[in-house]
Amino acid sequence: MAEQQEERKVVMVRYGELFLKSDPVKYHFIGILLRNIRWALETAGHSSSIRSPRGRIFVSGEKPEEIAAIIARVFGVVDVSICTLVEASPDALRDAAVALARSHLHPPCRFAVRAKRQTKTGMNSQQLGEHIGSAVYDAIPGLSVDLTHPEYELFAEVRDCGGLVYDKRIPAPGGLPWGSQGKVLSLLSSGIDSPVASWLAMKRGCEVAHLHMDGGRWAGADVRETAIENHRRLSLWCPGADLKMIVADAEPFYDRMQELRVPARLRCVLCKRFMLRVAGTLAGPEGAQAVLTGENLGQVASQTLANLAVIADATTVPVLRPLITYDKGETVTLARKIGTFMEKQGDLACRAVPRMPATAATREAVAESEAELGIDELLGTVLSRVTYITARNGKIL
Repeated sequence: MAEQQEERKVVMVRYGELFLKSDPVKYHFIGILLRNIRWALETAGHSSSIRSPRGRIFVSGEKPEEIAAIIARVFGVVDVSICTLVEASPDALRDAAVALARSHLHPPCRFAVRAKRQTKTGMNSQQLGEHIGSAVYDAIPGLSVDLTHPEYELFAEVRDCGGLVYDKRIPAPGGLPWGSQGKVLSLLSSGIDSPVASWLAMKRGCEVAHLHMDGGRWAGADVRETAIENHRRLSLWCPGADLKMIVADAEPFYDRMQELRVPARLRCVLCKRFMLRVAGTLAGPEGAQAVLTGENLGQVASQTLANLAVIADATTVPVLRPLITYDKGETVTLARKIGTFMEKQGDLACRAVPRMPATAATREAVAESEAELGIDELLGTVLSRVTYITARNGKIL
């Protein structure tokens, strides 16, 4: 790239938290991030050249706008910019900045130039910004300079690879690269919370596999398909990677509770414990180190602190609850942002929910009911009746 003298377009990728790691860990994580970017672009049919000089990643390809949009959904990326790449001279940067400003900047408008230098020779950052800003000001009459609250910003960087000029920073999710923190098995439902919990784990670098407990006739008519749709939408956030979903037929469990008439007030706690038993049993074969749920403290009767403590006893696998302190409104806002919120909910009822669920179930009462249910036999039955669904790039394969 440093040898290129004529201006051309390149996508600049910034990462954030990786800078805080020790050098060996940082380089390892950057390697995973580069792999994920390649996966995302290759599966979308883009041929590209990727370089990672100090502090940045640069991607060249025929359709930079499409490339930037794809990379903006890769975890570990803070933001991306489509840049004009020129030689690293002040005049080349000035000319490129003026050309970019002419196409996007119209008076009256307050503008600012943000300049940065990786090298220490020649003009410093302030001088470079003034050099470019003066040229833009002279080239487009009627502008005003406002470094505090500009309506339009121009960015110029001098790096080892050359000079870069751009005026947009496309936000990306940030976090850590997908797969850098191991794998979790996430309980995925048709609701709002569990897809957001999965997304948050993905953002923290976890490879995720989903487990959906299919209630059959005990679930609303749209529950299964909505859960699969949640799974499909989440696959858009790990572009290029296969997102696996296990669907377990849980109808025998609900049938047994009805047949034996276990105390209705314990049904929700028993159900949550059974889900964790299934997830905990599958975690090992799936290579998952933890189970993840969308539970939130105090949101429903089964999610009181007392009940969560009893529910967690059902498995020895660590249980992660990313939404434990979220208000419902915060979860809905994030669901809208990441694209998993559905305006039309459909029939998502659970027909096993009692009128008066227990808010503080005791271990003794739960253990007595589970013994009556023959929980180990039920676990074996459900585990023998699982199916698998794979999604990639927003498509069910």
